[in-house]
Amino acid sequence: MDNMDRRHFLKNLSLGTLAVTSGVPFLSAASNSKRRSYSPSNSIPIPTQPQIKWQEAERVAVFHYDLHVFDGKQYVQSRNRITPIEDYNIFNPEQLDTDQWIKSIKDAGFKIAILTATHETGFALYQSDVNPYCLKAVKWRDGKGDLVRDFVDSCRKYDIEPGIYVGIRWNSFYGVHDFLVNGDGEFAENRQEHYNRMCEGIVEELTSRYGELAIIWFDGGAYGPERGGPDVLSIFERNQPNGIFYHNDQRADIRWGGSETGTVPYPCWGTFPYPYSHTNKTGPDHFELLKYGDPDGDYYMPAMSDAPLRGHSGGHDWFWEPDREHTIYPLENLVDMHYKSVGRNSTLIVGLTPDPSGLLPEADAERLKEWGEEIERRFEAPVAQSEGRGSEYVINFDSEKELNHVVLQEDIKHGERVRTYTVEGYKDREWQEICSGQCIGHKRIQEFETDQYTGVKLIIDESLAEPRIRNFSVFHVT
Repeated sequence: MDNMDRRHFLKNLSLGTLAVTSGVPFLSAASNSKRRSYSPSNSIPIPTQPQIKWQEAERVAVFHYDLHVFDGKQYVQSRNRITPIEDYNIFNPEQLDTDQWIKSIKDAGFKIAILTATHETGFALYQSDVNPYCLKAVKWRDGKGDLVRDFVDSCRKYDIEPGIYVGIRWNSFYGVHDFLVNGDGEFAENRQEHYNRMCEGIVEELTSRYGELAIIWFDGGAYGPERGGPDVLSIFERNQPNGIFYHNDQRADIRWGGSETGTVPYPCWGTFPYPYSHTNKTGPDHFELLKYGDPDGDYYMPAMSDAPLRGHSGGHDWFWEPDREHTIYPLENLVDMHYKSVGRNSTLIVGLTPDPSGLLPEADAERLKEWGEEIERRFEAPVAQSEGRGSEYVINFDSEKELNHVVLQEDIKHGERVRTYTVEGYKDREWQEICSGQCIGHKRIQEFETDQYTGVKLIIDESLAEPRIRNFSVFHVT
């Protein structure tokens, strides 16, 4: 089916459910409702203010730091989860400069930063009163260092929203694997109870000591009491009511987009049929749901795309490893990643790797700067822009303008309303289709063949309620 056929096919569809055939989503017909007939706006899932802030950030940095950064060996996740670090005093970042970390992402246009306060070793990068395996135990800074404090302070210095990553699913020091301690009977029951209470204490410390946080990220989730795990959600809700919670079987404010390539497929809807993301309750097609979302979902839960900056040439380095600069993504790959994440209604999370000295490597910082400058160069100055309410937006030019990109944004505080759209250009005394699509959400970036037009038009072919377009911009990107 070519683009024109697909356009007419979609126009004739009523608002249906997301169906997946051979991994390709489409809107399935349910009735012959008329074009531009709207559903009640109160039936559309609405994002919370933290979710809006999260999507508006567009690019987020996550800094991975742990004991094994200092061992000079290649990081192997499966082994790291089961092998304790014998000498935790290898932790010694003599030149630690979190200002340098955060300035690097500020220069690249990032707005949120996350730090792995604990990861799979179980070692805590702050002064914990409940976890003895923490910075109190090391010689660095005479056992008084608090890297989480340094990180949060640097974020606030550079006007970056701080977030904290809490890894409790695995803990090689305590012998915890997939939330569970080793052993049987009362021995295991007592140890599990101790570990659960310690996890609750860790979350209490991290959510109460460092001010307002943009996100608390439980990697791999966090079993709640209903599955024999700690009660972390109630602590989060009490201490961080304005943050993103990600995630457990009770709640997920965002969802994983299905890969660690920094991309999502299209369309990627910001709504989901369940209040949680990773669980068997979603059924056998949950992986497809993670990737595409569900336009008829009852819960607002936008996708995130994640990838390490050092993910090129066979690399997938979430933590620093020696002699791996060749794995830093080239600029053109990062630009493509932006189009296929931010440009598809997803927030992009980029993994960064401070080295044993305590600095973000110069090559990584320079690539981030280049990336930010290139995105700004492409999209800071539209040829024309419009916004408003309704199903049609027309921009006329005094003379022919060369165009090859369109950026669309809904005002998502009113929910995702658009279901299909068409962009047309006026050329040779007629309107001609330039491009079309389904989901817009927070942002849709679409590239098309360069041509000259004396006008452009955005037509919302199908929507759930009156469309609210925050941004309809056209560009000529060279």
